Amino acid sequence: MTDRHTVPAAVAPAADRERLLHGVHHDPHAVLGAHPVPGGVVFRAFRPYALSVTVAADAFEAELHDDGDGFFSGLLPLTEVPAYRLLVAYEGTVLETEDAYRFLPTLGELDLHLIGEGRHEQLWRALGAHVTVHQGVSGTRFAVWAPDARGVRLAGGFDLWDGTGHPMRSLGSCGVWELFVPGLGEGELYKFEIIRPDGSHTLRADPLARRTEAPPATSSIVTASHHEWGDTRWMAHRGDRPVHEAPLSVYEVHLPSWRPGLSYRELADQLPAYVSELGFTHVELMPVAEHPFGGSWGYQVTGFYAPTARLGTPDDFRYLVDRLHQAGIGVLMDWVPAHFPRDDWALAEFDGRPLYEHHDPLRAAHPDWGTLEFDFGRREVRNFLVANAVYWCEEFHIDGLRVDAVASMLYLDYSREPGQWTPNEHGGRENLDAVAFLQEMNATVYRRCPGVVTIAEESTAWDGVTRPTDGGGLGFGLKWNMGWMHDSLEYMQKEPVHRRYHHHGMTFSMVYAYSENYVLPISHDEVVHGKRSLVSKMPGDWWQQRANHRAYLGFMWAHPGKQLLFMGQEFAQGAEWSEAHGPDWWLLDPAYGAEADHRGVRELVRDLNTLYRAAPALWERDTDPAGFEWLTGDAADDNVLAFLRRSADGTPLLAVCHFSPVVREDYRLGVPEDVPAWVEVLNTDAGRYGGSGVVHPDVVKPEPRGTHGRPASIRLTLPPLATVWLRPA
Repeated sequence: MTDRHTVPAAVAPAADRERLLHGVHHDPHAVLGAHPVPGGVVFRAFRPYALSVTVAADAFEAELHDDGDGFFSGLLPLTEVPAYRLLVAYEGTVLETEDAYRFLPTLGELDLHLIGEGRHEQLWRALGAHVTVHQGVSGTRFAVWAPDARGVRLAGGFDLWDGTGHPMRSLGSCGVWELFVPGLGEGELYKFEIIRPDGSHTLRADPLARRTEAPPATSSIVTASHHEWGDTRWMAHRGDRPVHEAPLSVYEVHLPSWRPGLSYRELADQLPAYVSELGFTHVELMPVAEHPFGGSWGYQVTGFYAPTARLGTPDDFRYLVDRLHQAGIGVLMDWVPAHFPRDDWALAEFDGRPLYEHHDPLRAAHPDWGTLEFDFGRREVRNFLVANAVYWCEEFHIDGLRVDAVASMLYLDYSREPGQWTPNEHGGRENLDAVAFLQEMNATVYRRCPGVVTIAEESTAWDGVTRPTDGGGLGFGLKWNMGWMHDSLEYMQKEPVHRRYHHHGMTFSMVYAYSENYVLPISHDEVVHGKRSLVSKMPGDWWQQRANHRAYLGFMWAHPGKQLLFMGQEFAQGAEWSEAHGPDWWLLDPAYGAEADHRGVRELVRDLNTLYRAAPALWERDTDPAGFEWLTGDAADDNVLAFLRRSADGTPLLAVCHFSPVVREDYRLGVPEDVPAWVEVLNTDAGRYGGSGVVHPDVVKPEPRGTHGRPASIRLTLPPLATVWLRPA
């Protein structure tokens, strides 16, 4: 065994020491660790606060020379670098550990090339923190993109949040910094200490952290998944039918407030059962990615790769998705690539200069939300977001991404006054970088993730939102129909006596119904901030409000397009939604007398979904004009709409909507002469829904009397404020 006191020092050059002390060394591994030199092997360690450092191998132990400032070194007369460990003595303890600076980089040339090109479609597998075995040793590898940093160090609970002793190395021109730390495993808290170009220091959460602390804490957490999926059958068959030709009825949920206090796993025991009972095909989760301010409802994201820790771990979230799939329910998720908050521990000026945000302050600052917009023209930023979309679909089996605030991305002048924006290279207002990003994201997701759908919340008339990218479109599968939502709600809020003057609000949507593949959204946005809940928007007394609510839902489910309804509206909650306490579930308590008032509306929603899924006429030709026929679209004085929906084989379903609070007897409607009889399958005025019970229990047969340009017609008694569906008997 070598005498520890006779090991000659091999002090690092002063310039290297100085750079390591200040955290600005681009290649600490070239100085620290073990290196063959003439005369032997040099060992160097940088262990601030250590009393001594000893190199321990199978055949020897050698105490290194204390060079001061936390540096230790020694030259040993060896012919090659041995397998060794370090014994690091601190006050009162000795730590035996592998030397982090004896390891080769954990990222290969292909990873670095793809990152540099902005084409790493599984970026989360390269960057971030990953528990792994490297060169036969267990530990965690860390990697972060920070091209403008003068240096990056790793800080965490394992080094008492002093990153001095954990400098990371720069891996070439792509801007990635990397370090493998042996012995670290799951559950460790960490951040990156970044030395900015001006020499100042900032402590940042990992942009690709896959787990975080629960807010208001902000640290990233080393994690690994151990979930074993049980949704093989769902994943294999979810893409059997194109989404625009399939039933899609969506229940929108804010997980933290659906039933406040429930974790992901507790939600998994309750949400699938509730959604299955109501018959929705999908849930749409308001943003799940980590966000510091709960009042943003998840729309100001700081942890794009981490499910919010408020409700549990990433595997807990996987468990919830798994249970929904096993119950036959698809999972859509709100995704927010338009902007991010300015928190100084997150993405804003991440490495000391604008990095994820645009370098032009006018382009970077989002005028509405006090946030920053991504620089969609920078390939690495596009890569960060495109890979993020893929990540949620591949790692969490998400079935669809509803992309928030697309319009704010598409227009350079969005919410900006003249002089606050610069035209594009063609002199236009279109953000060409954002267009290219959305096209790349959609094309990549559809290529990599069969059966997944992307949905745009796009509030303008941008041409080709759901047109394929190879045809110049943005490439989304579906688009929220904001025009239908606005026009129909404006109509419904009018007193029935005035509705005749606004009849076009219920018919105009059919002028453009086939310009895109649409979803009809009654989302959270329509029941907050003074807009009132859906039932409270309706005029009249409480009975009429509920009747209007039911009639509107019947119209919505029959109209071309997929359906989306926000939680609480399925049972006619009277109060606006509040993220603090969620839906007013007590309204469904029989002790409250809620059978007719609220349970009846929920019963209607269940029947709407059941009948909808069983009637291909209502979804098979949503994007085909041949699947819709007006019977009467101009009965404004009667407040009546009547139309046919047809399945691919021509089977019709007849919908009659009456938005007046009177009973109209013997109301005549022209119908196809090839249907010998009709039977009522839905009537929103049925007593069990809380209606007045004006129903049609008998078969309705056409008469050879022409009406509405058709040779045959039927006579119906139209219930007050109700929608009626009939199908061939």
